[in-house]
Amino acid sequence: MEEDAIKKEKIPTQKGKMSSDKKTKGIPVSAGAALIALGVVYGDIGTSPMYVMKSIIAGNGGLNQMNEEFILGALSLIIWTVTLLTTVKYVLVAMQADNHGEGGIFALYSLVKKCGKWLIIPAMIGGAALLADGVLTPAVTVTTAIEGLRSIPVIYEVLGDDQMRIVVITLIIISILFLVQKAGTSLIGRAFGPLMTIWFLFLAGAGIYNMAGDLSILRALNPLRGIAILFSPLNHVGIMILGSVFLATTGAEALYSDMGHVGKGNIYASWPFVKVCLILNYFGQGAWLIQNQGNQALAKIEDMNPFFEMLPHSVRGIGVILSTIAAIIASQALITGSFTLVSEATRLDLMPRMKITYPSQTKGQSYIPLVNMVIWISCSLVVLYFKSSARLESAYGLAITMTMLMTTLLLFVYLWKIKNKRFIPIVFLIFFGGLEGTFFLSSLSKFWKGGYVALLLAVLLLLIMVIWQEGTAIERLQEVHLHIKDYIPMFDELRKDESIFYLADNLVYITHEREGDMMDRDVLYSIFNKNTKRAKAYWFVSLIVSDEPYTNEYTVENFGTDYIFRVRLKLGFKMHQRVNVYLRQIVGDMTKSGELPPQEQKYSIYGRGGKVGSFKFCMLKKMLVPESELASFKRLAISLKYKIRHLAGSQMQWYGLEGSAVISEFVPLFLKAKATKPLVRSEEENN
Repeated sequence: MEEDAIKKEKIPTQKGKMSSDKKTKGIPVSAGAALIALGVVYGDIGTSPMYVMKSIIAGNGGLNQMNEEFILGALSLIIWTVTLLTTVKYVLVAMQADNHGEGGIFALYSLVKKCGKWLIIPAMIGGAALLADGVLTPAVTVTTAIEGLRSIPVIYEVLGDDQMRIVVITLIIISILFLVQKAGTSLIGRAFGPLMTIWFLFLAGAGIYNMAGDLSILRALNPLRGIAILFSPLNHVGIMILGSVFLATTGAEALYSDMGHVGKGNIYASWPFVKVCLILNYFGQGAWLIQNQGNQALAKIEDMNPFFEMLPHSVRGIGVILSTIAAIIASQALITGSFTLVSEATRLDLMPRMKITYPSQTKGQSYIPLVNMVIWISCSLVVLYFKSSARLESAYGLAITMTMLMTTLLLFVYLWKIKNKRFIPIVFLIFFGGLEGTFFLSSLSKFWKGGYVALLLAVLLLLIMVIWQEGTAIERLQEVHLHIKDYIPMFDELRKDESIFYLADNLVYITHEREGDMMDRDVLYSIFNKNTKRAKAYWFVSLIVSDEPYTNEYTVENFGTDYIFRVRLKLGFKMHQRVNVYLRQIVGDMTKSGELPPQEQKYSIYGRGGKVGSFKFCMLKKMLVPESELASFKRLAISLKYKIRHLAGSQMQWYGLEGSAVISEFVPLFLKAKATKPLVRSEEENN
């Protein structure tokens, strides 16, 4: 019952008084938090050794075509790509551009949007491409790991060459991963953190084992070897080799997006350990390849993967199990990053509002059920379509290069306009823009092999954002804000008009936050023009979600009356948004203080003499009337926006009003109507 709920979710009785039981001022640096970072942030980039060298070798004709010079050059490209893109661009530069602790391309756009309206374009392109990558990452990493089971003779006898068995196992693992998302990234991180620590130590150990006794592989640290191999005849694909090399750093953008989940300090503390382990493993693969250049038995293995083949038979089973676990965790990094991206896009009004829960004690650790379900279904369809990791790798990486290019552009604006630097931003744009542009062009070689799927997903997500933004822009064209004080006499007259029956003691509208006494025309139109609504008290409630978990405060403005009230509810992100429960308490508080006349309740299961009357909530939705004069494209945009809004969920769920008396009402967009000819009365009479 609502009366019982009030006791559980009490807010301050003093209007304007703040109350926050627990405050979160960022995530402190600690060993435990750094361990969680290993489980949440590094999954994607941490699994790259499983497929980067495999892709490079396959693209250059297989193991028979390898020689020492080529292997050293390829290793050099990998090492310096990880160093420049991940360490320099993202860890050292991008993570400084956080929006209240949140990272990612939309958080970055929030910082620079005042610098130019056109910046919304790279933000939407980059965000759409990263969300598309979030669909592909679970598919490619889990499939690659499960295929590694075939390198164990005992398991190969069971699986054989039937790829559908691999697909079924992959789909089961992916389904379990998405089902546990509601537990929250903190709980997941605690479970995954120790496992990822073991994984990275295993990567380092395998690398050291294979390079032991021959440290000549360290020659790959020379960047000139990487540059030389780009133009060497030993490299059969030329600059297109960068499309495979780029896979080593695909997790960098996810690292930036997941910053709000673990805190930047914990990423700074853990990244050196992660990078050293990755580089050691790549060195080990390179050393193993040099030692096995002429091995014909290995060369005959279809889709030969040096990551698994370099492991001694005694530990290969452990390696496959650990790689499968790491692949699951890699998927986690992109899933949590997707939640953050969508949450930021919603706040920027680029996507519809969706139900968001915060399972952990940090606002950054969010869970969006609808997004989780859509990515789950999309990822499963991608696995069923491509079936093998070799085909999935062709689709992987193309979309993320677009995101990185857009992030570079926004970071340039951030450094130039916000930080007021001059020389550094130009160097940053030329260097990283040129580098990532080269990666993008080389990745285009994968387009017809599967890259078109990544771009198709990105375009679909981009269309949703464009439609939503265009529809919102059309709505804002017709927005009119009126002064409530100008309508107080009309409110007073309506309250006293006994020819109109009372709709409720308290009529409530949930509105956008406005300055002063301004009110949306739509709300006043609903009260006076659309089925005139008589009530004892009118409440206009705006809801603000605080960055702190347990903030619970409100302010009230009465405009000099005892029947018109604007309430501003400020709730922590861990507080339930039960507007009906909170408002009932506020009405009771104000009745006791004398600011609101008693609302005698004659009939109630709680007994007679109650001081809080009935409530009716009015939820407004805009509607495009057929007569509106609007261009075809804009008419289509606003119509599609309303369809997307319908799919995104109910406003009643957002505000916890499922059990309340709610009126859903459509109000027209007040756009210019098409000119119509007036009717002409006919002289003919009816018989």
